[in-house]
Amino acid sequence: MEIESLTPHPQPTPTNPLKTNQKLLKSSLLAINFIVMVIGTTGSPLILRLYFLKGGNRKWLSSGLQTAGFPFIIPLLFFSYLNRQGQKRKLFLMSKSLFFSCTLIGLITGLVDWLYSYGLSTLPVSTSSILISTQLAFTAFFAFILVKHKFTAYSVNAVVLLIVGAILLGINSERDKPPGESKKEYFIGFFMTLGAAGLYGLVLPLVELAQMRHEMVGEKVNYTLVMEMQLVMGFFGTLLSIIGMIFNHDFTVIPREAREFGLGETRYYIVLVGCAILFQCFFLGTIGAIFYGSALLAGIVLAVLIPITQVLAVAFFNESFSSGKGVALALSLWGFASYFYGEIRAKKTKENVSGNGLILSTSPSLNDQTDLPSNEH
Repeated sequence: MEIESLTPHPQPTPTNPLKTNQKLLKSSLLAINFIVMVIGTTGSPLILRLYFLKGGNRKWLSSGLQTAGFPFIIPLLFFSYLNRQGQKRKLFLMSKSLFFSCTLIGLITGLVDWLYSYGLSTLPVSTSSILISTQLAFTAFFAFILVKHKFTAYSVNAVVLLIVGAILLGINSERDKPPGESKKEYFIGFFMTLGAAGLYGLVLPLVELAQMRHEMVGEKVNYTLVMEMQLVMGFFGTLLSIIGMIFNHDFTVIPREAREFGLGETRYYIVLVGCAILFQCFFLGTIGAIFYGSALLAGIVLAVLIPITQVLAVAFFNESFSSGKGVALALSLWGFASYFYGEIRAKKTKENVSGNGLILSTSPSLNDQTDLPSNEH
């Protein structure tokens, strides 16, 4: 008994209130970004499809609307600037290299928007959403190549389930071809949308890679910087669309298109403004999800929202909802649950390993070793 009483018992690791609050703040901000992302992802294709259904036909105009909401970020950045501490506060946190990276990503995004607008002008929301959901496979591939994102059995299971759901949705998609539309127009829109999915699957990991490289040179990445990135990407994406509008003479056609719009001239402009706002919610929510989560997580959430968009398309545009779409919805929700279950398990495993390391470090034999450099900033 005396020997046992001399044996040191491991002491419980004290909880750090600061780290607990930081984790809570990060989870809250991730949840807010998810909400913004849901609103933008589900609402933006519906209002853009409404534009085409009621007489709109300008591809470059509709693609520009997808990034034209970037000025809404400026008041948020100004408020952030006023709340920064220190006398030498910078007006912009973005470095030159990050600026050029965001310029390139913005131009790619502008091309993605044009491909997507072209596809949605010829395809129903349900068919377009099916094809866009394939971006998950491209995101997973490029995330593995560019940012070395590790896969688990749960994340692979989620990807497979979501892809199978998309395939089920696409089996009878040709029956949704709008009346009076030729097969040539239909398949051009089909492949345009598929191209948009492939390029957007590249955009998400590129954003994550740009943030990682910014951190590698010792610069801090916070949400203010994330908003600056979206501002630059939105500006150059819109600039590309404006150039396209100039060559396509869209500016001279807009007044006539507004007068002939099926919902009236006033509602025409309301639809345009609504497009800009909802797509900005989509982009800002997505880039925030990448910052507080990962590119693959953002891609999976986008894919999960596809069946929800299907339901809304049925409600607003009377599109058919077959049993295959119901099965796809169930598979998507299953995939979403699988991914988060895997993330929770991985997080608990990491915490347990970290906790065991802290307990072992109280051993005298380890305290005699040379201190390792801290990773904390």
